[in-house]
Amino acid sequence: MSQTSDQMELREVDIRKHYAAVAEMLMAVDHTPRLAQARLSLEVPERSPDVAAMGRRRFRSTTPGLVTRSTARAEGVRLLDRIAETDDDDPLTSPAQAACAHALRRALSIALAIGDAYAEQTALVELKRANLEGRLPPAQGDAFTELLAAQSLVVLYTFANATASLLASRAGEQSVEVGSVDEVLTDNAALALHGALWELDQKLGQFATDEATLIATLLAYCEQLMEKVAARATTAGRLAPFLQASWRVEADDFVVQGFTPARKAKGSTLTMTFKKPHEVVGNHIAKYQAMKLAKMVMAYDFDRRLNPFAELGGFIFTFMGDGKPGTGKTTLIQMMAGLVNDYCQVAGYPFRYQNLSTDSIDSYQGKSGQNAKAFINNVLDPQVIGFGTIDDIDQLAGKRGDRQSSAGQLEITAVLMESFAGANTVVRGNCTFGMFSNYPENVDDALRQRAGARFLVDGPQTRDDYIDILHLLMGKNHAIPVGDHDLFRAQEIKKAVAASFAGHARPHEPGLLNVYDRVSSQIGALDTIAKMGTYLKAIQEADERFTGRAIKNITDAVKVRAMDFELPDEWMEDPDLFMFKDYDTKKAMIEDLRQPITVDMVIQEINRYADSEFRYADKSDEVAIDTMVRDFGRQEEAKRRYLAEKG
Repeated sequence: MSQTSDQMELREVDIRKHYAAVAEMLMAVDHTPRLAQARLSLEVPERSPDVAAMGRRRFRSTTPGLVTRSTARAEGVRLLDRIAETDDDDPLTSPAQAACAHALRRALSIALAIGDAYAEQTALVELKRANLEGRLPPAQGDAFTELLAAQSLVVLYTFANATASLLASRAGEQSVEVGSVDEVLTDNAALALHGALWELDQKLGQFATDEATLIATLLAYCEQLMEKVAARATTAGRLAPFLQASWRVEADDFVVQGFTPARKAKGSTLTMTFKKPHEVVGNHIAKYQAMKLAKMVMAYDFDRRLNPFAELGGFIFTFMGDGKPGTGKTTLIQMMAGLVNDYCQVAGYPFRYQNLSTDSIDSYQGKSGQNAKAFINNVLDPQVIGFGTIDDIDQLAGKRGDRQSSAGQLEITAVLMESFAGANTVVRGNCTFGMFSNYPENVDDALRQRAGARFLVDGPQTRDDYIDILHLLMGKNHAIPVGDHDLFRAQEIKKAVAASFAGHARPHEPGLLNVYDRVSSQIGALDTIAKMGTYLKAIQEADERFTGRAIKNITDAVKVRAMDFELPDEWMEDPDLFMFKDYDTKKAMIEDLRQPITVDMVIQEINRYADSEFRYADKSDEVAIDTMVRDFGRQEEAKRRYLAEKG
């Protein structure tokens, strides 16, 4: 990845000058915990004098409240010894253990170098010198304390960020829940790192039982430390010089950019069966938009960390695909994941696909939400091209107010709502999330409305569709003639999509059609902003759930239609033609293809979106009514049998 003009180089000599001091810290450092509670006690086994030199420390876990070693005393932390204890007394250091030790030394040195750079950008260097010489003016005391606290936060975050980046390539499938990080001290940078190393030692002693859990524990601790420090930084002062600057460590391909994770990209290995577009029969609009979106996401610029489509409008960050069972939702996922995977292989970009499954629902309080947040963060990682899916979302995300929704399901709902359209949601354009359901009426209304686009997955519809899908699924082990039919002609996407969009010139759902006809008869053709606004208000009067968020989703869909073009296939086949261009060039190339917004586009998108809401509402009401009818019927039958037995 090339260095951008606003990045400063963090010189290698400035990093390596800290190596000796950092090595001493890793071998032994004393720390008295202030905020965290010790979970380990020192147990020294008896050894004969002959083997005393070969012995290692042994720690045992203790339960809270039963710590035999007082937390009021300084505790010796020997992190290198701790790492060496994760391989069943093998006297030789393994490659994984060595990698962890080197990563920690490198990360600590980078953090201290960044701390030095921060001090030089502020008055901290001079204030430290004055304090050492005993000439610090009392009036400067508060500023000195604030700068030391800010430098501590900078150093802590950079240490965790660099460690996570350096060890990312060694991350496996193993995951560890390390709990909260509490020993976050801000008196000065050195004490802050001592506290971090003490707590890391505690976590490793509790959870690192082998090399896999060693790396998983290190990464989990770094994630928790970054989150804690970033939260603390929101209320801390004197951080502007750090937030406004950007440093690059060339040797590690590591960028320090404020309190933003810079973990190296790690793509996922996909084992799913990919589908080609012609293998998705019917579902013309859904297929067309998925194909467009697969190319849109490839316009993402890794240096700028932004997609021109996200800036110009028209990028689909979240979408919902709904339809009856067996209409092709899974096939659509396989097609889109396959397209993005192929494009990423051409460009050499890391691609990460993840699905949030029912395994994420956990009986432990808070764990379901943590699983959902981890899923979101993995897909949002700005270092990868991401595609996240939530299949059968009606089973995963609970509907608020529904007594049948478990606590875990409601946790997932809360995380998805906050992540998809929350106060801190940032759409970079490197990823997209698809929610799929056979029963979208069972999805929480507010969560469903966070789907910026709607894909009606209705499967094959016409005679030609059914012939095509029969031929496709029959395979090649037969000699049955096709007959009078031009195979897959009906699946020519542009022709089919044009017809599908035109079909939304009038609503499909009876309830919405009544509103449309009534408004049209009163004010005539809906050919002005005022008339279309009148139509929207009439829809809201018929369905109070049709709020301002619905209008935003409609206008976003209209902007997508303005981008109603596919990036040329050759741009995806030769990355030099588009994907490797700089951000401004890619943006200009996209702008040249953009089309003007028309009245027909707006009316069609209003009807498409409102149709889906009316369809969901009607189904939801009918399901509720049917349930009540069955309940009343069971009650009547129970009463009849009861009276018959009594009689």
